[in-house]
Amino acid sequence: MQVLVDDFVKRGYFGVILTGGEPTLHPELPRICRYARDSGLHVRMITNGSRLSEPDFAKAMADAGLQLVHVSIYSTRPEVEQQLRGNAGTLEKAYAALDNADRYGVEVNINSVINKLNADHLHENIQYFIENHPYIRHFVWNNLDPSMGRAEVNQDQFTPRLADFEVSLARALQLLQRTGRTFRVEKVPLCYMTDFAWASTETRKIVKGEERIVHFLDQKQTVRQTDWEHIYSEACEHCTLRTICGGLFDRGNGYDPAELSPVFVSRDAIVKRIITDPSDPSYALRTLEAWQEDFDKRCEETARGDHKRRPAADEPDESFRDANAPPVGALTDKGERLFAAKRRSEAKKAEKLGVRMERTAEDAD
Repeated sequence: MQVLVDDFVKRGYFGVILTGGEPTLHPELPRICRYARDSGLHVRMITNGSRLSEPDFAKAMADAGLQLVHVSIYSTRPEVEQQLRGNAGTLEKAYAALDNADRYGVEVNINSVINKLNADHLHENIQYFIENHPYIRHFVWNNLDPSMGRAEVNQDQFTPRLADFEVSLARALQLLQRTGRTFRVEKVPLCYMTDFAWASTETRKIVKGEERIVHFLDQKQTVRQTDWEHIYSEACEHCTLRTICGGLFDRGNGYDPAELSPVFVSRDAIVKRIITDPSDPSYALRTLEAWQEDFDKRCEETARGDHKRRPAADEPDESFRDANAPPVGALTDKGERLFAAKRRSEAKKAEKLGVRMERTAEDAD
C-alpha cells in the first residue's frame, strides 16, 4: 500500500479511494489511511457502513485522517434494502454509520446502485435523507453492472431497463439541485440525463482527460484506463454529445443498446460548466478556449498513436479501443507474473512474522 500511495504522490494525483469489496475488513485500514493522508493525499472510503456503525471504529478512521466516506445505501425501503443486501438489519447499521461519521467530522456522501428494485423510487430515497440526515450534501449513483456478483446470475431480477429509472432519477437530481446539494452519476448514458450531463462521472473524466487507475489485490493487478470500453449504438453517431459521452456500460449483456438515442444540445455549454466548476480542485484549464486547444491536442496525439481520445461522431466504435489497456478485470501474463512475484515476497515476510498467508483459488487447487 505504501508503494501505491508513493506512486500516486509522484504522479501529482489529488487523492485515493479506499474501496473493495468491503475495505473495513482490512485490519490495517487505519494505518493505510494515515499513511496516505500524511503523504498529502485526500483520502476517501466507500463502505457498506457495517463497521462504521461502531463508534470506536468510526473515531479511529477519523483520527487516521479519513476526510470523506461514501456509505452505500440502495433503498430507504427496508424490505427492498434487505432483498438487495441479502441480510436483515443492514439499513439500520448504515444509518448509524452516517451519524457516526458526521459526529467525528468526516464528510458523508451516499452511494447508490441503480437497479430494477429501486429504479422507481430514487427520488423517494433522496427525500428521506434530506429530512433525516440533512448534513449529507453529495450523492453518487452507479447504474448496475450486470456482470458482477449476484447480478450476473440474476439479471432478470436486478438489471433495469434504462427507461425504468429515467423519470425517478431526474426527479431525484432536480430535488438535490433545488436544495443546494451536489451529485454525480456513473454508467448512465447522457441521453438519459441530458439536463444533468455535467454530473456524469465519465463525461467529466473525458472532458478533463483524466486517467482512471484501479489496483486489484489479485492477479488482475493495476489497470490504467483512459477509455471506458462502453457500448454505443448507430443512433449515437448523430448525437452532439458523442465525443464526451461514456456510452452504455454493459459487460454482462444485460442492457439493450436500442434504448440509446441521439440528443442535440450544446456540447460546449456542458464542457464549460465542468471546467469552470469552482468546487472541483482537480482541473487547471478554466476557459473554453484553453480546453478546446487541449482537447484538439489530445486528438492529434491519438491520431499519431501517442494518446487516447474519444471518437468523432462518424467513427466506428472499435476505432477508439486502447490496444495497450486490458479491460478492467482481465487477466494478463504481466499481471500473473507480478502477482506471483508479490506472493513470493509476501510469503517471506509472513514467515519471518510467524503468520500464515491468505489462501487464493490457486492454493485451493
